[in-house]
Amino acid sequence: MTHTPTNPVVWTEIPVTDMTRAVAFYDAVFGYQMKIDSTGPNPMAMFPAKEFETGVAGHLYPGKPAAQGTGPTVHLAIPDTLDAAKARLVAAGGTLALDGLVIEIPAGQFCYATDPDGNSIGLFEPKG
Repeated sequence: MTHTPTNPVVWTEIPVTDMTRAVAFYDAVFGYQMKIDSTGPNPMAMFPAKEFETGVAGHLYPGKPAAQGTGPTVHLAIPDTLDAAKARLVAAGGTLALDGLVIEIPAGQFCYATDPDGNSIGLFEPKG
């Protein structure tokens, strides 16, 4: 039996070398209020999501990031404008890729960046 899922991606995991630093970075850039949960086999910090049943979720975890330019890119929705998020990203220790080039797509616009561990992320501003 086959079916087409509502969301083919259901979970993301971003490996980081310093959980405290990573939580501070993602909180500063995206306006999250992440907390490190140490109750499981490994510590993790969940990305906030309103609809876990139908949306995509994910977390940060202690791990070894992929070599620069070799890992996947996780695109995360920003709470305001792309310009404001780019400024917060740089101030928090991230790096803009492609000189902060803004890429327009039908759903909105985004730019590529890396977090302090070199993980590739996209800052996504949905069309409003």
